Amino acid sequence: MDNELKYKIGITLIPGVGHVIAKTLISYCGSVEAVFKEKAKTLLKIPDIGPLTSESIINQSVLDRAEKEIEFIEKNDVTPLFYLDKAYPLRLKQCSDGPVMLYYKGNADLNTNRIIAIVGTRAATIYGKKLTEDLVNGLQPSGALIVSGLAYGIDVCSHKAAVDAGLPTLGVVAHGIDKLYPPDHYNLSRKMLENGGIITEFLSGAEPDRENFPKRNRIIAGLADAVVVVESKISGGAMITADIAFSYSREVMAFPGKVDDTASQGCNRLIQQNKAYLIRNAADVTEYLGWKDDKKQAKQQKELLFDLSPEEESIVNTIKGNDGPMYIDDIAISSKLAPGLLSSHLLTLEFAGVLKSLPGKMYSL
Repeated sequence: MDNELKYKIGITLIPGVGHVIAKTLISYCGSVEAVFKEKAKTLLKIPDIGPLTSESIINQSVLDRAEKEIEFIEKNDVTPLFYLDKAYPLRLKQCSDGPVMLYYKGNADLNTNRIIAIVGTRAATIYGKKLTEDLVNGLQPSGALIVSGLAYGIDVCSHKAAVDAGLPTLGVVAHGIDKLYPPDHYNLSRKMLENGGIITEFLSGAEPDRENFPKRNRIIAGLADAVVVVESKISGGAMITADIAFSYSREVMAFPGKVDDTASQGCNRLIQQNKAYLIRNAADVTEYLGWKDDKKQAKQQKELLFDLSPEEESIVNTIKGNDGPMYIDDIAISSKLAPGLLSSHLLTLEFAGVLKSLPGKMYSL
């Protein structure tokens, strides 16, 4: 186990230190371990760090709880993911309020090329359930990872449909990974571990308290390329997730419903406010996202490579060698191109259909 893990967990437990401030502390001090070994006078010079927070850092009392969590992690085959780890979800890493730590159990690739979040009301109608099943079945050829919150209604319907379709599916929960809420979904969660998994930012023992669900929703939004709202009232968790996704510059899509249908009022509102694309089926989703047939796309890219400049070919090979989406800063470091020149080449490659621009300033083939 990572020797610094207790510090990585510990920093999330410091009173008054949220995810944004924690990242600021690590940036100023150079490492998470250095935060706990820094002198008080230096800590007080860091933005948003006052005497009480500084004292909490120095006395290191949170590290005892962190060590207990490490025991749980080792005993239960949980994968801890620190926001600077390579395996940490890249899409979520680009969200300023993304969790410093995640706790994950499963086998899904959290940085796979295609991730769709499907959310909606807990009181799903027969129509909403059918839309969800048809959507997931239609996405089966894409191999997309299906993300949702394992709640009643549209959430659990999307997970079940993914399991049946052989697609990996990830449940984001609002409690410790030692629990499952609602407990009715325990058997489904076991199946999800075989092709997908369960993920949370909460330590073991954490209850599914009301305030945890909006926090959970931002993870769902940040993990995905697009968030699809199937059915939703005018307010609720699905609408919160959609608003967060919109603020993250993710694609938001919604199925329309009858104007007098309470279960579709939220979807209709998102479409009316131009926050969501109107979709009818999975084909609309893949078209909006530019997901083409892999074999056809690979052939086109191979043909286009002969017409690329040395700089453009270098960029393409860099992204290809990364085996997944790359953040623009990482491309700049690897290609050694000036920011202005790099942006120009990236735009050319995007217009040529060689690269695809993703939310969070990332690019993929």
